Amino acid sequence: MALDHYLFPDWPAPAAVRAAVTLRSGGHSEGAYSSFNLGNHVGDDEIAVSANRRQLQQELQLPAEPQWLEQIHSDRVVEAHHDGVVRTADASFTGSPGVVCAVLTADCLPVLLCDRQGTRVAAVHAGWRGLAGGVIRNAVEALDCAPEDLLAWLGPAIGPNAFETGVDVLEAFFESAQSADHAEKMAQCFRPHSKKPLHFLADIYGLGRAELESLGVSAIYGGDRCTVTDAESFFSYRRDKTTGRMASLIWLQP
Repeated sequence: MALDHYLFPDWPAPAAVRAAVTLRSGGHSEGAYSSFNLGNHVGDDEIAVSANRRQLQQELQLPAEPQWLEQIHSDRVVEAHHDGVVRTADASFTGSPGVVCAVLTADCLPVLLCDRQGTRVAAVHAGWRGLAGGVIRNAVEALDCAPEDLLAWLGPAIGPNAFETGVDVLEAFFESAQSADHAEKMAQCFRPHSKKPLHFLADIYGLGRAELESLGVSAIYGGDRCTVTDAESFFSYRRDKTTGRMASLIWLQP
């Protein structure tokens, strides 16, 4: 079975922890959603999305249908289940083998978390609003582990040369600073735009790392792709507006 339309995190997770991120190719969707779109809220044909989700489950040999979320750019975290209910949140966690946590993205930062013992996992959708609002913080708290026992992997997101922001975004992050050191690390993630006054280029990967480090999580991996510039591999809302979504998944193997 070819799995070349997936990314698999390069991190020292325990053997019981399985994780993957879909790429945009290899599925059934057409047009702007070509071809492995997992989002059923973006205007794609429902039959194609259902076929892509079935393919996802078969190819990754998922133990259950993922816990799909209605993502609203919030700080809300829920416990994942495999009951088919779509829950409104931007992160889910589980300590139960066979339950699959999943988030959908197309520029926002997906963060996968697990503990070193392989007993707890979480998937986080961290757009800038959720990230500044504390969604990663809440996910780490929900895992109920010592921060030094956690591993984090930052999945494909908008890169630091493509994420143009205004003063409002910078201010939102500074207001969320947990310490002077945290604020300093976040300040380093904003570069003044060379052609637009009061605009910046933001490093969402750096902001994610700064947040995790402020929580005591130091084992951080990934964070080296750009969804906007790599059109062959990734969907990007900022680049295309009408587009599909990739899925980032993590689960404990039964």
